[in-house]
Amino acid sequence: MRVAEVFGGRAWSARAIQLVKSEQNRSADTHLLTVDAPGLEGISLYLKDESSHPTGSLKHRLARSLFLYALSNNWLREGMTVVEASSGSTAVSEAFFARMLDLPFVAVMPRCTASEKIEKIEFYGGKCHFVDEASQAYGEAVRLARELDGHYMDQFTYAERATDWRSNNNIAHSIFEQLACEAAPVPKWIVCGAGTGGTSATLGRYVRYHGHGTQLCLADPERSVFHRHWQDRGVDHYEGPASLIEGIGRARLEPSFIPDVVDRAIGVSDAKSIAAARVLSRRLGRRCGGSTGTNFWVCAELATQMRAQGEKGSVVSILCDHGERYASTLFSDAWLKANTIDPGPYEARLESFLQTGFLAPD
Repeated sequence: MRVAEVFGGRAWSARAIQLVKSEQNRSADTHLLTVDAPGLEGISLYLKDESSHPTGSLKHRLARSLFLYALSNNWLREGMTVVEASSGSTAVSEAFFARMLDLPFVAVMPRCTASEKIEKIEFYGGKCHFVDEASQAYGEAVRLARELDGHYMDQFTYAERATDWRSNNNIAHSIFEQLACEAAPVPKWIVCGAGTGGTSATLGRYVRYHGHGTQLCLADPERSVFHRHWQDRGVDHYEGPASLIEGIGRARLEPSFIPDVVDRAIGVSDAKSIAAARVLSRRLGRRCGGSTGTNFWVCAELATQMRAQGEKGSVVSILCDHGERYASTLFSDAWLKANTIDPGPYEARLESFLQTGFLAPD
């Protein structure tokens, strides 16, 4: 490679990094919402509203970090095709940044991905490449990147290392900053799911680095490996049917999942997650997705335990993405019937929890 080509490539990378950093600098912080729960005297519930990012989900932060990481490592160069394995939301956000840098983008995803997410990827100029099973996405993404002479972004490997968990521009710092004037500025619990494990790694490392007493609870779909691995480090695969909750939970243990920074892990059934998403959507006056429902169900379990033990304080979780992405699935009665999901009894339990402060046990 000639010297002129080397420096020409570096100039493009420098411009690309500046564009991505400028987007971050223009972005306002996301809101920390309160959840009205009259029955929880002395216990406050908060949701970090990540749906307000430009691409509508928590994955906007991850996509930005992954692009900066790839650019800084000189893995991504002018004209390269960006390839990602994704269940939807990360691909939406990566398509946004790829378009910003005038790079082709291909998302490898299961055919069952919500149609609203597919439309968003295509809106940002990306292309979707479908596989029959989620487990096939990894190998197919590697193959496509090689075939196209592109770059496989590989969120599942690089999520935890692409995010600077010590700095003041991550989600953990933002949460603690926004809680500073609240009655319980250091939360008793932070609850989050894991798709890559990047968010749980950032939150867990941050609270330890800064000496907070906050505990981190993993809210995981019942049909996922993460909570099983947390219980038994010898478990690295889940062989059962896939969860219906997109964006969190995986059948294989991902490299970015760091179990040692998680204090507790709770598995949640699809029906409970969907019920929680529907109840919370009514409470907030706008729809939120299934992964937010998983988080909220676990918040209800933890708050119930806190109240039973006479504890006060705060519980914080994440509103992961817009529920409008799931209009044809989680919020469709026909889809629920086709998947033999009846969220009604669980919705009733959650409505009672919000009024009484106690979530009835199974």
